[in-house]
Amino acid sequence: MQLSQGKRQGLQALSNGQGIIAAAAMDQRTSLQRAMAKVKGSPATESELREFKLLVTEALTPYTSAILLDPHYSLEVLLKRAPQTGVLLSYEQSGYDHTRLDRLPHLLPEWSVKRLQEAGADAIKVLLYYDPDQETSINRMKQAVVERVGAECVAYDLPFFLEIITYSAIEKSELMLAQEKPLRVQLSMQEFSRPGYHVDVLKIEVPVDIRYVAGSRANLTNESAYTHERASQLFAETARSTQLPFIYLSAGVKMDIFIETLQLAAESSAPYYGVLCGRASWQDCIPIYLHQGRKAAEEWLQTEGVENVLTLHRILEASAQPWWQRYPAYD
Repeated sequence: MQLSQGKRQGLQALSNGQGIIAAAAMDQRTSLQRAMAKVKGSPATESELREFKLLVTEALTPYTSAILLDPHYSLEVLLKRAPQTGVLLSYEQSGYDHTRLDRLPHLLPEWSVKRLQEAGADAIKVLLYYDPDQETSINRMKQAVVERVGAECVAYDLPFFLEIITYSAIEKSELMLAQEKPLRVQLSMQEFSRPGYHVDVLKIEVPVDIRYVAGSRANLTNESAYTHERASQLFAETARSTQLPFIYLSAGVKMDIFIETLQLAAESSAPYYGVLCGRASWQDCIPIYLHQGRKAAEEWLQTEGVENVLTLHRILEASAQPWWQRYPAYD
């Protein structure tokens, strides 16, 4: 596959010297408001959101290749990132209604790829909730949105990261969802790897739910969706589902669960090209910030938060591959 000069430069800005994308995510809006409100017992203020985003960005970006931010709360924050840290900006509106079966994406109406680029984006990210088995009319609308963003990114020569969160439009048990997850992830990857979407990097869920891998530390029940051997095979099958580089997202799980998941990915020897880790690395700091204040939060982030990031980096160094392996024109 060929990659334009601008898109190549964007991916270089977002990856480390080994071509691995080791990024942090701090673009949460509604989910962060809810998490803060749950801890406080009252609504979070905009100033609290902005300050918390700032603290995370200042503490963690010296150890990450890139940071994902939102243009609503974070334009001032991105100026405080560490030098040489790349920037992804979110293009979608926050606050998906999970009670709706369609979960249609909506772009920020006052923004465009051009404006996000002017604000400092090295790449554009769009979040898409997707069920490959959803009725055709709904999925065609979702596909059209991705096509539009892809065309914009081509026009302004910026990399396009598509984040896919799979779901079932039909209510099912957690065990059944875990059993179906690998195929749902793979089918979604296959669809949005088609050239017409102009996606450059897929940001995907890990194809197995570690809580349902037999014998895993995260499996606290007697239920399992896959054996350890089968889970390892699923990583390889997923890697074959696309010709694009793909990175794993933490999907809001606790850090120990994400680490065990990545360790399983590493054991499989299947290729992947980095991670974009959000809440897993910093969510335990929320009550510290709200109850103990800024200084205590800074101390936690500089110790526990940084150690979380460094632990991920050690796994990435041992198992992730450079993105340019999937774009062999790199020189």
